[in-house]
Formats: sequence, structure tokens, C-alpha cells
Amino acid sequence: MKTDPTDTGGLFTGRRPGTRPVKYRDTPEYRGAARQRVDRLLAAGLLALMIFINLLFWGPLPVAWLWVGSQVDYGTGSTFLGITVAFFGLLLTLLLGLVISRRIDLLWILARRAAGYDQREGTIGRVFAATAIIGASIFFAWFILIKGPGSSLGPAQ
Repeated sequence: MKTDPTDTGGLFTGRRPGTRPVKYRDTPEYRGAARQRVDRLLAAGLLALMIFINLLFWGPLPVAWLWVGSQVDYGTGSTFLGITVAFFGLLLTLLLGLVISRRIDLLWILARRAAGYDQREGTIGRVFAATAIIGASIFFAWFILIKGPGSSLGPAQ
């Protein structure tokens, strides 16, 4: 008898609501080779857009919110308010970017299925991991080689 709440999701019997496995059609209907090429290009464009949005997380968005926070600090004279605005603004923007990336990922799955691929899972995790590695690598290269403590390009102090 399954009465353990971890087996039933905290309910007395059965499965948690909304956790039924997703079922896809067995064979998608295709409209021809030209349409599949268009769908492949659309999927590639959606993937490029998702990569672009995720790359914004690692440079332009934090810099933009630091600038907004500095303007709030200058205008109000409150450093705490400037830091708070920058932090919560960046947090909100990052969460909004992830929501948009997830929706693009769902569209990407549909475009890939329409292009003739048996696509059942998205690529948002791989895109986020790859852009994190790229962003962190660029940041550390900039920090260590150009502006950091070991910089040999700037004047000696």
C-alpha cells in the first residue's frame, strides 16, 4: 500500500495533479521539403536568439543596472537605495530573461518537430551552461589580463 507522502506527492492516493507524462503524437505530419527547410532555419534563428538573450546575462545587463544604481545614488544621495535598485532591477531582469528564454525554448521544440526531428526536450539548460562558461571565461580573461592585479597593459603604479 502506497501511503508514503513522498510517493503520492503529499496526497492520500494517486499521483499529484498535473504530473501526467507528456504524450506526443507518434509521427508528425510534414508539409514538404521546402517547409522543413524553413522550419530548420526558424529553429536555428530561435536558438541564436536564445543564445543572445543568455549572453546578455553575463555583461550588458549587470553593467546597465550598475549604471542605473549609480544614477539613483547620485540623484538621491543614498548609496543603499542605489545598490537596492541595482540589485532588484537586475534580479527582475534576469528572471524575465529566463521566462522569455523558456518560451523561446518551447517554440524551438515545436520548430524542430516541424522540421522533421523527434525533439522532445528543450535546449535551455545546455544554452545556459554554454553561455555561463563563455561569459565567465571572457570576464576572467578581461579581469586578469586587462584590468586585474596582474595586468601588464596598463601603467605601473
